[in-house]
Amino acid sequence: MSGHFIHHIDPIILEIGGVCIWWYGLSYALGYLETFLWLKRTRQQTGLSVSEAYTLTIVLALGLLIGARLVEVFFYEWPYFSAHPWRIPDLWQGGMVTHGVLLGGLIAILLFCAAYKKSFLLIADALSVPGAFLMGMGRIGNFIDGQIVGSVTHVWWAVQFPDVPGFRHPAVLYDSLKNFLIIPILLIVRKRSRKPGMVMAHFIFWYGFLRIFVDMFRDYGTWILGVPTGQVLNIFMAVLGGGLILWFWARGKEKSPEEISLDVTPLPLRLTAKNIWVKRAVLATLMLFSLIIPSDSTQDIPARYGKRHPGLHYSILYPHIEAPPEPDNPIPPAAERR
Repeated sequence: MSGHFIHHIDPIILEIGGVCIWWYGLSYALGYLETFLWLKRTRQQTGLSVSEAYTLTIVLALGLLIGARLVEVFFYEWPYFSAHPWRIPDLWQGGMVTHGVLLGGLIAILLFCAAYKKSFLLIADALSVPGAFLMGMGRIGNFIDGQIVGSVTHVWWAVQFPDVPGFRHPAVLYDSLKNFLIIPILLIVRKRSRKPGMVMAHFIFWYGFLRIFVDMFRDYGTWILGVPTGQVLNIFMAVLGGGLILWFWARGKEKSPEEISLDVTPLPLRLTAKNIWVKRAVLATLMLFSLIIPSDSTQDIPARYGKRHPGLHYSILYPHIEAPPEPDNPIPPAAERR
């Protein structure tokens, strides 16, 4: 196996006062920052004020965190959390899921558009590009964590992951590359089509369609009617996105730049400045909080990561956790399900 990569990457950037700062959490923080900068840059197309760009980024960040956590709690780890409900807010022990990120983000956009009377399709289009970036960064965080393993292989770039036997396809990096490759596609669609919803439709289609091929290299432990669970969602997204592309192409009305409202009501200068600084503080707080989140399911942090980060010890933040018994499966569910 000469030349293959043995994964011993430390998933922790540093510790501050007994609190771990994780590479995975950094991927979320960078995603939020890129989202805000993109919204600020594209204000002419969306009609968002700087204040609204902050608000949308904050609402989106909250939606991602809450959605990813609740889907993890209720769909993946309910046996544990039903017995330990007070642990639900403890994101610093792990427990985030990609499907929840997508669901939480969708609900956040709907709530923002309803509150600020914005076009859902216009805002969803604008967020598709930073969304692909955030998902790509998140997969890099997953890899550093040692999560989402591929099938056993002998290719020269195979990786031996920390908690799984054998050398395997780094399927999580394939997925990260796929997410980044979606970005130029979305930029081309955004430039050539002014039909609201078209960029979002392409994001849904390409995310699901390309992941079908990426997931052929993954080692799934759970199946539905002979199909890996993740592939069911991939096929659904590809069909939904393809249908939306056809729908918007056939029925969507081109929107000229003059029709895009820039109806921004300026507040008095002093109030606007104060309002902006409050929102900056809230966004910075969410970014800092995200830094303490590891990926994977809820973990006994010192037991899981102690070999890769010597010096980890049990504390109030990182107590000893006995995971609920899992089905007989050589691949840890937390390593393959997202």
